[in-house]
Amino acid sequence: MVGQKIDGIEVSDAVKKILKSAVEKLNSEGVTPCLATVLVGDDPASTTYVKNKHNACGKIGIKTKDHKLSSDTTQKELDRIIDSLNNDKEVHGILVQLPLPKQLNEFTTISRILPIKDVDGLTPQNVGLLSMGKSILKPCTPSGIMEMFYYYKINLEGKNVVMINRSNLIGKPLCHLLLQNNATVITCHSKTKNLTKYCKEADIIITAVGNRNKFKLSSEMIKPDAIIIDVAISRHDGKLVGDADYDDVIQKASWVTPVPGGVGPMTIAMLLKNTITATSLSKEIAG
Repeated sequence: MVGQKIDGIEVSDAVKKILKSAVEKLNSEGVTPCLATVLVGDDPASTTYVKNKHNACGKIGIKTKDHKLSSDTTQKELDRIIDSLNNDKEVHGILVQLPLPKQLNEFTTISRILPIKDVDGLTPQNVGLLSMGKSILKPCTPSGIMEMFYYYKINLEGKNVVMINRSNLIGKPLCHLLLQNNATVITCHSKTKNLTKYCKEADIIITAVGNRNKFKLSSEMIKPDAIIIDVAISRHDGKLVGDADYDDVIQKASWVTPVPGGVGPMTIAMLLKNTITATSLSKEIAG
């Protein structure tokens, strides 16, 4: 029996509908949520990502401030911009688009953002709170994946999850969120031996490799009725694809996220949610 699609567009639309009402409530109290973005350089993909985030904000009433810096920006100059945004009471969320040019230090940059304005959930304080199950602002992609599980009523308790990613952006934070929902998590990566063996034993596979030339998840690697969450996106043979061969694995899996239209829309939806949450936090502190 063919599996079902986990529709990220449908879930994100449902989330945005709730968020739009939250913005209207804040507006009625004289507060306008504001997200400030910082883009260093002119990388086409990063430029597109920032543009999409601004468009999404505009549709639900979040104000945006766009800071575009040259590719030769120094760390000192970038620090100055972040400090000014930290001190700007009109700005509730700060997002520095990654990756940064080589002369800039990613950890130094992210660490400089006030945790209460860290809508990416990547500052050391927010990462630490996440590991303790106490975080309020969580990384967008992992929290978007969790939102899809909740929406489709996929119970994680006792499930064996194989995570094919160990990055600070996806694998590590998502591992914490899954554990907090009583899943059993095995983290796999480029040095893992017998990856197929782990995949065949998994109830849920979450994959975020992003290189079809090195890795492709096929139906032969999964067990019947497995759930496949495909976080990767890359261009292969002229098409946007994920790690999983969607048409193949959906013949054997119970649920599968498509690429595009799966995890991607949820990442932006969670950024909007974090911005509104950060606005509410600042309002409570100010009040």
